[in-house]
Amino acid sequence: MKLLEVIKSLSNQTRLDILTWLKDPFAYFPAEELVDYSPSLGVCVSDIAKKAKMSVPTVSVYLKNMAAADILVATRKDQWTYYKRNEDAIQELAELIKEKL
Repeated sequence: MKLLEVIKSLSNQTRLDILTWLKDPFAYFPAEELVDYSPSLGVCVSDIAKKAKMSVPTVSVYLKNMAAADILVATRKDQWTYYKRNEDAIQELAELIKEKL
């Protein structure tokens, strides 16, 4: 894990909020408002953008950066992209912070 890359990918409040929201999607995204939620896929970009009150392109960039840092996992299904947390990487990050910082 590249610690600096991960920290950069989480470098604003919206990105931290997204990580929190994806920890428990049903607590933050009402089921009736989700485009198509599947625990195996995650939450659709458009649902995340709506929750963040930001444009889909802006949120897409945030999500792609977080996925590039391995904090999120992206899955493409038809024209939609879904994101969920990479719990193993988040646990590794927690351990790195505990040990090194």
